[in-house]
Amino acid sequence: MRGTALVVGGGIAGLAVARGLLDGGWEVEVCEGLTGPPDIGGALGVWPGAMSALDRLGLGEEVRARAEHSSMMRLRRPDGRVLFGAKGRGGHLVSRSALLDLLVAALPDGTVRWNTPVTAADLAPDHGHDLVIGADGIHSLVRRTAFSRAAPPRPLGSVAYRGTLPGRVEQVTEVWGGRRIFGITPLDAHTTNWYAALDRRLLTKTELASRDPAVHATVLRREYAGWYADVARIVAGVEFQGVDRRTLYDLPAFGPYVRGRHVLIGDAAHAMAPNLGRGACESLIDAVALTEALVAEPSLRRALARYDRARRGPTRRIVAASRVVNRIAVTAGPPRARGSATVS
Repeated sequence: MRGTALVVGGGIAGLAVARGLLDGGWEVEVCEGLTGPPDIGGALGVWPGAMSALDRLGLGEEVRARAEHSSMMRLRRPDGRVLFGAKGRGGHLVSRSALLDLLVAALPDGTVRWNTPVTAADLAPDHGHDLVIGADGIHSLVRRTAFSRAAPPRPLGSVAYRGTLPGRVEQVTEVWGGRRIFGITPLDAHTTNWYAALDRRLLTKTELASRDPAVHATVLRREYAGWYADVARIVAGVEFQGVDRRTLYDLPAFGPYVRGRHVLIGDAAHAMAPNLGRGACESLIDAVALTEALVAEPSLRRALARYDRARRGPTRRIVAASRVVNRIAVTAGPPRARGSATVS
């Protein structure tokens, strides 16, 4: 089957599905409100299923060439003692910006209309496209407009920080302690990627409302004071390298990801806590599952039903599992009193 598709959202999910549909003979228009791909940095874990999806899009080798491969992961206490270590097949770590650049470069010029916000009127049945794909993230306009049963995003009770700094690390490390986690991964041959998450009840109202990187750095220095040397080194440098901070939400289950000619992929369908590192991976798998169904099936109804059967169950289970891990690691129980000992 071939047709015309409007893709709402120019992030990983939207760009990947556009590539797949163009390869399958569809006419595709991608509309994105931003002026270009977001430059928010940070490393994404590309696990085997997502790498297979990239291979099917013809991009796997290019991603591997830009990625770091890590087969060793350690879970530590704040004092540095190793609680768990594992070596296996591992996965690839690639910068979000590099992956977005590759996806954009894989599309013909003019496919993506940057600085072009979509309105509810653009989603009406008489707009002219055979299919509307909501790839517009956790606050999806497509979901709010076409999926009346969908609940709004729900807070996870945690706040995440992330950034990069110069210097190489060879393995993935995550440190758990006192409703706080701190993660360290490779980004490239010269750069370390880090992330942190903590119970939002540990922050004051002023700290929660602030967008000042200096305030974020102060919070990190306070909440991770006394943690082992690798964490201490990163926290000491965050004020000078920049900090991205966001309050975390996920998306409750709401029924099928398909309604009429509208379909949801990526965070628009199943935004999840970041604790399992699966958000971008599931977006890529969605994109390939949807494009392969649309190309193979003889009708839009059958193709969308096939996509929904393939993806709704697995992604809802990952959303639930990610929420559980977030609760165990970050928000379970009352927060410690501010000023108490931080090494546990």
